[in-house]
Amino acid sequence: MKSISPKITLAIFSVLFAFIVSCIIYCYSDSLSFSIYAFLISLSTSLVILFFVNVLIVKKITSLINTVKKFRTQSDDAFVNNEFRTNEMSLLHSEIFAWAEERKNEIERLKKLEVYRKEFLGNVSHELKTPIFNIQGYVLTLLDGGLEDETINRDYLQRAERSIDRMITIIDDLEAISQLETGELQIEPERFDIVALAKDVVEAQELKATNKGIILTVQNDEKPIFVYADRFRIRQVIVNLIVNSIKYGKQNGETKIRIYDMGENVSVEVVDNGLGIEDKHLPRLFERFYRVDKSRSREQGGTGLGLAIVKHIIEAHYQTISVMSTVGVGTVFSFTLKKAI
Repeated sequence: MKSISPKITLAIFSVLFAFIVSCIIYCYSDSLSFSIYAFLISLSTSLVILFFVNVLIVKKITSLINTVKKFRTQSDDAFVNNEFRTNEMSLLHSEIFAWAEERKNEIERLKKLEVYRKEFLGNVSHELKTPIFNIQGYVLTLLDGGLEDETINRDYLQRAERSIDRMITIIDDLEAISQLETGELQIEPERFDIVALAKDVVEAQELKATNKGIILTVQNDEKPIFVYADRFRIRQVIVNLIVNSIKYGKQNGETKIRIYDMGENVSVEVVDNGLGIEDKHLPRLFERFYRVDKSRSREQGGTGLGLAIVKHIIEAHYQTISVMSTVGVGTVFSFTLKKAI
């Protein structure tokens, strides 16, 4: 049932008040004309009161509602439809309640962001600390006399160089993610054959896969399939997924790239028969620095940023990426791209 507007309530009250006054005067004066005059005067007086009440109270409430709306980050259509506009007090209550809920949700979101920020800074610090301490150790050893020792000087310099390369990789990956998130890194789409690109990536990674006994193949490669995307960035995505598959795959395993024409989009899958990933890790797999096995990942030289970059690149194309995995069976990474005409 719709609630009655305060304006209508006051109007009804004014008419009833004028009617009651005129009836009382008629009972005492027994004059119909005088009673009519009294009714009109009472009604006019009530309407004047109604006008001032509207100006002093209702409009103030409306002004307060508008003020509350300005502080709300989003407006709920359910609170601004005609049904609720008939009752200013109800609308004010709804607006204040919605505003309070949004502030509560905003506080919760800020708390989560603060936890994420601390975790992220801790991860960055840890990732950079390791190669820095390694470099420091190698340099101090060389300065303490190792520089003249031909059995270690060149080896330590090469180790220091590898640590420097790791730092540069981490910084480059962080910069890439930052640019993707802020939109500074522009996607440059073009029409190209995704099947040919997949074959090119497989050929480039074949030696690394062979050293681990992993077979790389591209399926569904009978005919070219053209997509409209940033060729360089999509190559980066496929390389990252293939390299991860090789790094964390089992010895003498197999990794396949499967490509499907889905009409308006093209689906690309990177499938392996490796160890698989537990379900508890899947929701956080694309987070920065998140690792399923931290010690093993660092031994393999990963920065923990690769999958985060992959996700950002795909989302920058307004497409999606997902992962499915079964422990002991394998993992499937799949993403979509816009099909080229």
